[in-house]
Amino acid sequence: MLYPLYVHIGDAKHAHGVSFPDFPGCFAAADEWEDLPRAVQEAVEAHFADGDEMVPEPTPLEQLVPNPEYNGGVWMLFDVDLSRINSRAIRLNISLPERLVQQIDEAARVRRMSRSAFLALAAEHEMAGH
Repeated sequence: MLYPLYVHIGDAKHAHGVSFPDFPGCFAAADEWEDLPRAVQEAVEAHFADGDEMVPEPTPLEQLVPNPEYNGGVWMLFDVDLSRINSRAIRLNISLPERLVQQIDEAARVRRMSRSAFLALAAEHEMAGH
């Protein structure tokens, strides 16, 4: 998902610093411009690592640009891979055939996983294949 980020342009002695208006307290830095996407993704993953906080929707750039807090740098849109972020678990109530549940439980047990973790992994695997 594209998020607006503010980049404080570095120089020969200072890295480029990134501020995340939608993720207060999250910051990234990189010496080279081409390293910013990786640094941004790593910072966001670390920021949401505990899974306690919901990832907010991006704020429209036009709402952020007039803010005098952001000056002396440039706005950029970064594509943050939200699938790599631990988000808060949500309880679901689903119905499955009993035999399928038994097979899921056995497969999860062999892998030393919970039923929920196994189903999440299976769903991610299936979606990645399409």
